[in-house]
Amino acid sequence: MITESGRVVAVEDNCLWVETIQRSTCESCSAQKGCGQSLVAKWDGKTSFIRVLLDGRSPSGFQLHDKVMVGIPERVVANGSLLVYMTPLLSMMLALALGHWLQLGELGSICVAVLGFLVGGALVRIHSYQQRNDSRVQPVLLDGEQALQWVDVGVVGPN
Repeated sequence: MITESGRVVAVEDNCLWVETIQRSTCESCSAQKGCGQSLVAKWDGKTSFIRVLLDGRSPSGFQLHDKVMVGIPERVVANGSLLVYMTPLLSMMLALALGHWLQLGELGSICVAVLGFLVGGALVRIHSYQQRNDSRVQPVLLDGEQALQWVDVGVVGPN
């Protein structure tokens, strides 16, 4: 499980919005200067907002600026990365093959390929929207005891 500490910036009926500062992985990685994640984090101020489902907890137990620990299973990150990168790419390649098969010419094939890429991006967006309340693929809120277990095994460093 990938864990990150954060600060509650909004409380809704079924979820929290948590602001995280992504530093735990970037500081220990050997590819710091060649990493796209590091560059994006520098551009947007190194903060991101994560929607965390309350999973049956009462929203009244949380207030703005509370510090919380958030966990995301590694399989969710790996599968999500594959979905986000491969779906538009594969749909673009299929559309390009279709354009070639229909003998649309170079410009027609390029247009069909761009359309296929956009359709793939739309499919990712639709899938994301459908999965927004599925607790199996969303970040989880780690309780104090769960967070201590992750610190004990060395997954979370000192903040």
